[in-house]
Amino acid sequence: MSVSPDEARFWPKIIKGPRTNDCWLWTGAVGDDGYGRYWIKTAGGQQALRPQRFAYLLLTGEQLPAEIKLMHSCDIPLCVRATGGKDSHLYPGTQADNLRDRSHKRRHANAHTWRWRGTGRANFAAQSRQLRDALKEHGWDESVIRPLMSGHDPNAPTLF
Repeated sequence: MSVSPDEARFWPKIIKGPRTNDCWLWTGAVGDDGYGRYWIKTAGGQQALRPQRFAYLLLTGEQLPAEIKLMHSCDIPLCVRATGGKDSHLYPGTQADNLRDRSHKRRHANAHTWRWRGTGRANFAAQSRQLRDALKEHGWDESVIRPLMSGHDPNAPTLF
């Protein structure tokens, strides 16, 4: 089976966690919304898309319509684990499904329990980039990666 140049460039930008159900995290470009960006070649030049959509296409063979979102069960914006099966961290849904999921998980603006609550767009992107940069520098080092995935800055001073 032949691998396209776009796919050949894609997989080296993914770091998979060591445990069976860990995230597969994107280490490429991150947009100002905190989600990954990937460019593929098209007949007209190139097209930007989210890496989780490209992973979903590669792993399931299903091209999702533009109005269908990919929702994260893990709530990690850089996760691309889109296997399509029960171990997938990404699953398709409508915008209404995405909003219901957000509300159910208490990630909406009034929720006080979401780990990145109150994080503005710039800070949200900064947290994703911090996670990406840590992955690139340390690989999947649990002592570095887990705190960042849970929204904690490992370099922040402690209270005591």
